[in-house]
Amino acid sequence: MSQLVHTARAFGLQLDAGQLAAFEQYYRELNAWNTRVNLTAITEREQVIVKHFLDSLSVAPQVHSAITLIDIGAGAGFPGVPLKIALPHLRVTLLEATRKKAEFLKHLIAQFELSNTIAVQARAEDLARDAAHREQYDCAVARAVAELATLLEYSLPFVKVGGIFIAQKGNKVEDEIRRAERALTVLGGRVREIVPVQLPGLELRHLVVVEKTARTPSTYPRRAGIPERKPIR
Repeated sequence: MSQLVHTARAFGLQLDAGQLAAFEQYYRELNAWNTRVNLTAITEREQVIVKHFLDSLSVAPQVHSAITLIDIGAGAGFPGVPLKIALPHLRVTLLEATRKKAEFLKHLIAQFELSNTIAVQARAEDLARDAAHREQYDCAVARAVAELATLLEYSLPFVKVGGIFIAQKGNKVEDEIRRAERALTVLGGRVREIVPVQLPGLELRHLVVVEKTARTPSTYPRRAGIPERKPIR
């Protein structure tokens, strides 16, 4: 775990022995469950550390001051669970539509005794209409889920005005941001910054940080499936 410790420091994180033990157990649980549930194609230990754990922790400098966070399409828990392990003050909602993946997330919450953390099996388009979740979060995060225009419709309805949405993206983001300009205007957001992220052995990645500047109209998000089929243009 030395690479995890060293690179996490670059994100302003000092992981203690208990946190490192949690990441080690996370790796074991991921591999054990992956034999029966399709959680990830990445299973080799060093690859999991870099491509899952460190990639998740790269968001930490942007969310350090947040209290409430929702992970949209959490899958096997990335980035939400590593962020909760590293920043235990966070109150985290892990949103995942697939039942078996949601069961894995609930298992992790129980296994690690993660306080103020819940896993919800639902689609973003549906949960965002629930008053208990709509515009209730300081921060929303999403990793490898969809194009930015679609992600904005999934995510901004959950974020308070003044909060942020962070999309974890690859090397080229400019064209995607241009295609999302109308979605930003309609949904009440603006790109605050684009943060480059360099992880060991990987090409440059970026965090697209979107500030919520106005309330999202009640007509959004549209019905399940529409944001992906017909992004706001």
